[in-house]
Amino acid sequence: MNRTYTVEITSVARRQIRHLPRSMRDRIISRLYALADNPRPPGVVKVKGRRRNDEYRIRVGNYRVIYQINDDVLVVLIVRVADRREAYR
Repeated sequence: MNRTYTVEITSVARRQIRHLPRSMRDRIISRLYALADNPRPPGVVKVKGRRRNDEYRIRVGNYRVIYQINDDVLVVLIVRVADRREAYR
């Protein structure tokens, strides 16, 4: 049976998405919808570092989407969307 996750976006990530150029915003939103069907798509990387033991990232152009997966309740929480130079600060 195929499990579909709910994608939730934090207020910080929502604001970051809103400030992106329209074409990039559309690409990122499309990838966020895809996470509902497959929260660990090809190319996903588990983010390393302190406090990041449960975060993952996907690349969308020069941007990174940082998110958490809760398999118990089938939720993907989008934490941050930022340019690759700013994403891990």
